[in-house]
Amino acid sequence: MIQFNLLPDIKIQYLKARRQKQMVLLISSIVTLASIVVLVFLISFVFVVQKKNLRDLSSDIKTKSSQLESTPNLNSILTVQNQLNSLPTLHNGKAVVSRLFSFLQQLTPTAASIATLNADFTQNSTLLINGNADTLATVNAFTDALKLATYHTQAASTTEKPAFSHVVLSSFSRNDNGATYAITMQFDPALFSETSDVTLMVPNISTRTSSQAGTQLFKKSAEAGQ
Repeated sequence: MIQFNLLPDIKIQYLKARRQKQMVLLISSIVTLASIVVLVFLISFVFVVQKKNLRDLSSDIKTKSSQLESTPNLNSILTVQNQLNSLPTLHNGKAVVSRLFSFLQQLTPTAASIATLNADFTQNSTLLINGNADTLATVNAFTDALKLATYHTQAASTTEKPAFSHVVLSSFSRNDNGATYAITMQFDPALFSETSDVTLMVPNISTRTSSQAGTQLFKKSAEAGQ
Protein backbone atom coordinates (compact mmCIF):
# COMPACT_ATOMS: atom_id res chain seq x y z
CA MET A 1 0.00 0.00 0.00
CA ILE A 2 1.27 3.43 -0.85
CA GLN A 3 0.68 6.25 1.74
CA PHE A 4 0.78 9.93 0.98
CA ASN A 5 1.38 12.67 3.57
CA LEU A 6 -1.31 15.20 2.70
CA LEU A 7 -0.47 17.56 5.67
CA PRO A 8 1.71 20.50 4.78
CA ASP A 9 5.01 20.89 6.65
CA ILE A 10 3.80 23.91 8.60
CA LYS A 11 0.89 21.89 9.95
CA ILE A 12 3.22 19.14 11.07
CA GLN A 13 5.46 21.62 12.87
CA TYR A 14 2.43 23.16 14.58
CA LEU A 15 1.23 19.82 15.88
CA LYS A 16 4.73 18.94 17.14
CA ALA A 17 5.03 22.30 18.93
CA ARG A 18 1.63 21.80 20.55
CA ARG A 19 2.62 18.38 21.83
CA GLN A 20 5.84 19.81 23.25
CA LYS A 21 3.86 22.59 24.92
CA GLN A 22 1.48 20.10 26.45
CA MET A 23 4.44 18.03 27.70
CA VAL A 24 6.09 21.11 29.24
CA LEU A 25 2.83 22.13 30.92
CA LEU A 26 2.37 18.59 32.25
CA ILE A 27 5.89 18.46 33.67
CA SER A 28 5.53 21.97 35.14
CA SER A 29 2.26 20.97 36.77
CA ILE A 30 3.83 17.88 38.30
CA VAL A 31 6.81 19.88 39.60
CA THR A 32 4.52 22.58 40.99
CA LEU A 33 2.31 20.02 42.68
CA ALA A 34 5.31 18.27 44.16
CA SER A 35 6.65 21.60 45.43
CA ILE A 36 3.32 22.39 47.04
CA VAL A 37 3.26 18.97 48.71
CA VAL A 38 6.79 19.46 50.07
CA LEU A 39 5.94 22.97 51.25
CA VAL A 40 2.81 21.73 53.02
CA PHE A 41 4.84 18.93 54.62
CA LEU A 42 7.50 21.35 55.86
CA ILE A 43 4.92 23.77 57.23
CA SER A 44 3.15 20.90 58.96
CA PHE A 45 6.45 19.65 60.39
CA VAL A 46 7.47 23.06 61.70
CA PHE A 47 4.14 24.13 63.14
CA VAL A 48 2.82 20.76 64.25
CA VAL A 49 5.53 18.14 64.79
CA GLN A 50 8.22 20.46 66.14
CA LYS A 51 5.81 22.24 68.44
CA LYS A 52 4.69 18.88 69.77
CA ASN A 53 8.32 17.83 70.29
CA LEU A 54 9.05 21.07 72.13
CA ARG A 55 6.03 20.57 74.35
CA ASP A 56 7.11 17.01 75.08
CA LEU A 57 10.66 18.12 75.86
CA SER A 58 9.43 20.88 78.15
CA SER A 59 7.22 18.36 79.92
CA ASP A 60 10.14 15.93 80.33
CA ILE A 61 12.35 18.72 81.69
CA LYS A 62 9.74 19.71 84.23
CA THR A 63 9.26 16.08 85.26
CA LYS A 64 13.00 15.44 85.66
CA SER A 65 13.47 18.73 87.50
CA SER A 66 10.71 17.79 89.91
CA GLN A 67 12.31 14.40 90.48
CA LEU A 68 15.70 16.01 91.14
CA GLU A 69 14.25 18.59 93.49
CA SER A 70 12.50 15.86 95.43
CA THR A 71 15.75 13.88 95.84
CA PRO A 72 16.84 13.87 99.51
CA ASN A 73 20.19 15.57 100.26
CA LEU A 74 20.61 16.66 96.64
CA ASN A 75 23.11 19.41 97.47
CA SER A 76 25.28 17.00 99.44
CA ILE A 77 25.21 14.49 96.58
CA LEU A 78 26.25 17.15 94.06
CA THR A 79 29.03 18.36 96.36
CA VAL A 80 30.41 14.84 96.76
CA GLN A 81 30.19 14.26 93.00
CA ASN A 82 32.14 17.46 92.30
CA GLN A 83 34.78 16.41 94.79
CA LEU A 84 35.05 12.97 93.16
CA ASN A 85 35.48 14.60 89.75
CA SER A 86 38.34 16.72 91.09
CA LEU A 87 40.25 13.74 92.52
CA PRO A 88 42.18 12.90 89.29
CA THR A 89 43.41 16.50 89.03
CA LEU A 90 44.42 16.54 92.68
CA HIS A 91 46.17 13.21 92.30
CA ASN A 92 48.20 14.42 89.32
CA GLY A 93 49.07 17.61 91.16
CA LYS A 94 50.33 16.04 94.37
CA ALA A 95 54.06 15.94 95.05
CA VAL A 96 55.97 12.64 95.10
CA VAL A 97 57.65 13.38 98.43
CA SER A 98 59.48 10.05 98.52
CA ARG A 99 61.85 11.30 95.81
CA LEU A 100 63.31 13.85 98.23
CA PHE A 101 65.20 11.22 100.24
CA SER A 102 66.68 9.68 97.11
CA PHE A 103 67.78 13.12 95.90
CA LEU A 104 69.39 13.94 99.25
CA GLN A 105 71.38 10.70 99.11
CA GLN A 106 72.82 11.92 95.81
CA LEU A 107 73.43 15.49 96.94
CA THR A 108 74.75 15.23 100.50
CA PRO A 109 78.52 14.74 100.92
CA THR A 110 79.61 11.64 102.77
CA ALA A 111 81.12 13.71 105.58
CA ALA A 112 77.89 15.69 106.10
CA SER A 113 74.62 14.78 107.76
CA ILE A 114 71.18 16.36 108.06
CA ALA A 115 69.67 17.20 111.45
CA THR A 116 66.40 18.86 110.39
CA LEU A 117 64.65 19.21 107.06
CA ASN A 118 61.72 21.48 106.25
CA ALA A 119 60.11 21.23 102.80
CA ASP A 120 57.24 23.34 101.52
CA PHE A 121 55.55 21.65 98.56
CA THR A 122 52.94 24.38 98.11
CA GLN A 123 53.35 27.38 95.81
CA ASN A 124 56.54 28.49 97.61
CA SER A 125 58.48 25.27 96.78
CA THR A 126 61.14 25.96 99.39
CA LEU A 127 63.55 23.71 101.23
CA LEU A 128 65.49 24.36 104.48
CA ILE A 129 68.25 21.98 105.54
CA ASN A 130 70.10 22.13 108.87
CA GLY A 131 72.88 19.74 109.70
CA ASN A 132 76.46 18.95 110.56
CA ALA A 133 79.68 18.34 108.64
CA ASP A 134 83.29 17.61 109.42
CA THR A 135 84.58 20.89 107.95
CA LEU A 136 83.31 24.09 106.35
CA ALA A 137 84.79 22.83 103.08
CA THR A 138 82.29 19.98 103.16
CA VAL A 139 79.49 22.48 103.79
CA ASN A 140 80.63 24.51 100.78
CA ALA A 141 80.74 21.33 98.68
CA PHE A 142 77.16 20.56 99.71
CA THR A 143 76.07 24.07 98.78
CA ASP A 144 77.84 23.82 95.41
CA ALA A 145 76.18 20.46 94.70
CA LEU A 146 72.76 22.04 95.25
CA LYS A 147 73.59 25.03 93.05
CA LEU A 148 74.93 22.92 90.17
CA ALA A 149 72.46 20.03 90.28
CA THR A 150 70.28 19.61 87.20
CA TYR A 151 67.51 17.25 86.20
CA HIS A 152 65.69 15.92 83.16
CA THR A 153 62.44 14.09 82.66
CA GLN A 154 61.89 10.89 80.74
CA ALA A 155 59.94 12.80 78.08
CA ALA A 156 62.76 15.35 77.57
CA SER A 157 65.90 13.37 78.39
CA THR A 158 68.19 15.73 76.45
CA THR A 159 67.04 18.89 78.21
CA GLU A 160 68.79 19.61 81.51
CA LYS A 161 67.19 22.14 83.86
CA PRO A 162 68.44 23.57 87.18
CA ALA A 163 67.00 21.56 90.05
CA PHE A 164 67.39 24.28 92.69
CA SER A 165 67.50 28.06 92.68
CA HIS A 166 68.27 30.80 95.22
CA VAL A 167 70.56 28.42 97.11
CA VAL A 168 71.87 30.33 100.13
CA LEU A 169 74.14 29.19 102.95
CA SER A 170 72.15 31.22 105.46
CA SER A 171 74.23 30.31 108.53
CA PHE A 172 77.24 28.24 109.49
CA SER A 173 79.66 27.75 112.37
CA ARG A 174 82.51 25.51 113.39
CA ASN A 175 84.09 24.18 116.56
CA ASP A 176 86.44 21.40 117.60
CA ASN A 177 83.83 18.75 116.80
CA GLY A 178 83.09 19.95 113.25
CA ALA A 179 80.79 22.43 111.56
CA THR A 180 77.08 23.19 111.47
CA TYR A 181 75.13 24.74 108.60
CA ALA A 182 71.74 25.95 107.44
CA ILE A 183 70.96 26.06 103.71
CA THR A 184 67.80 27.52 102.16
CA MET A 185 66.72 27.13 98.55
CA GLN A 186 63.84 26.87 96.15
CA PHE A 187 63.27 23.75 94.07
CA ASP A 188 61.61 23.20 90.72
CA PRO A 189 58.16 21.64 91.40
CA ALA A 190 58.70 19.36 88.40
CA LEU A 191 61.22 17.42 90.52
CA PHE A 192 58.32 15.93 92.46
CA SER A 193 55.67 15.82 89.74
CA GLU A 194 53.41 12.78 89.68
CA THR A 195 53.09 12.97 85.90
CA SER A 196 56.75 12.47 84.96
CA ASP A 197 59.79 10.43 85.92
CA VAL A 198 62.75 12.59 86.97
CA THR A 199 66.47 11.90 86.87
CA LEU A 200 68.68 14.11 89.06
CA MET A 201 72.18 14.88 87.78
CA VAL A 202 74.78 15.84 90.41
CA PRO A 203 78.12 17.45 89.40
CA ASN A 204 81.46 15.80 90.09
CA ILE A 205 81.47 16.65 93.79
CA SER A 206 82.25 14.21 96.58
CA THR A 207 78.72 13.21 97.57
CA ARG A 208 77.18 9.90 98.52
CA THR A 209 77.31 7.32 95.73
CA SER A 210 75.27 4.16 95.33
CA SER A 211 77.97 2.21 97.18
CA GLN A 212 77.74 4.67 100.09
CA ALA A 213 73.94 4.78 100.26
CA GLY A 214 74.02 3.04 103.60
CA THR A 215 76.01 5.86 105.23
CA GLN A 216 73.77 7.48 107.84
CA LEU A 217 72.27 10.59 106.27
CA PHE A 218 70.12 11.93 109.11
CA LYS A 219 71.72 12.59 112.49
CA LYS A 220 70.60 14.67 115.41
CA SER A 221 72.74 17.67 116.27
CA ALA A 222 73.58 16.16 119.66
CA GLU A 223 75.41 13.33 117.94
CA ALA A 224 77.82 15.85 116.52
CA GLY A 225 78.47 17.29 119.95
CA GLN A 226 76.13 20.29 119.54
